[in-house]
Amino acid sequence: MTTTITAPAAGAATAGTAAQAPAAPAIERTPRAVVRPGILPAPGPKAWVDACPVRRLVPGRGVAVLLPGGIQAALFLQPNGMIYAIDNIDPYSGAAVLSRGLTGDRGGEPTVASPLLKQVFSLRTGQALDDEAVSVQTHAVRVVGGIVRIGTPAPPR
Repeated sequence: MTTTITAPAAGAATAGTAAQAPAAPAIERTPRAVVRPGILPAPGPKAWVDACPVRRLVPGRGVAVLLPGGIQAALFLQPNGMIYAIDNIDPYSGAAVLSRGLTGDRGGEPTVASPLLKQVFSLRTGQALDDEAVSVQTHAVRVVGGIVRIGTPAPPR
């Protein structure tokens, strides 16, 4: 079973998230792992939305997050404490299943394998490791005050 977490709209107030620190990702210790955000995609304007408390993530398992605008992200806490977010839509099948994928490692590269057809994607870059023509979007991740936040493109002004 996959848990889906709906993130509030950018800028929406959430209990316990007032006065959050800007920019620099926080490093936080949890009973399970040291939490370190994954490698960020190219810099650019971002709207940060709260996804879930870090304590709700289980190392090695994914969780689906519904972002504003209907975008689905797959959020992963790795056993080493790194957190990654990629699009949840499997580009091979079109199904929203990557959050249910099998996490692993290929030559030091953190990966997730689609539960349907078993294509493997890098959690750092989104690149399909067996097909250089295919990739999924990655999302910036940071932890602020124990809350995992996902970066999305900033809305147009």
